[in-house]
Amino acid sequence: MVDYTKLKLALRQLEVQLANFQASSHRSELTQLDREAIAESTIHRFETAYDTLWKTLRRHLIEVLGLAEVPNSPKPIFKEADANNLLGGRLHEWLAYANARIDTAHDYNERKAKATLGVIPYFLTDAIALYERMTGEQWS
Repeated sequence: MVDYTKLKLALRQLEVQLANFQASSHRSELTQLDREAIAESTIHRFETAYDTLWKTLRRHLIEVLGLAEVPNSPKPIFKEADANNLLGGRLHEWLAYANARIDTAHDYNERKAKATLGVIPYFLTDAIALYERMTGEQWS
């Protein structure tokens, strides 16, 4: 049986930190350093949620859908998930999320950080939808 608890927690933490990041631009008491720290924390929450998601998705494909040959890396897993109607026809977006995650891991710079921050709200929406498909649970 697949345990979705860590995934739910990671998505909840990203949800909270994303809201904090979005509100930070309107808070005059914050310094630029504070805003940068909040942005970096949001990216870190994205990395954690993304990594937890693809590993949970892999277990779901194996244990729930019964697939025998499931790769052990994100992009091929997303392709398998799409082939099994789990991504709502949004494979292109999931591959973009994978690229954003690769960018944060290998060459962290301001341009890539801003691009990743722009992708995170879409990732969160799609990740919650995927969570609901995998668990049959309504997100609240």
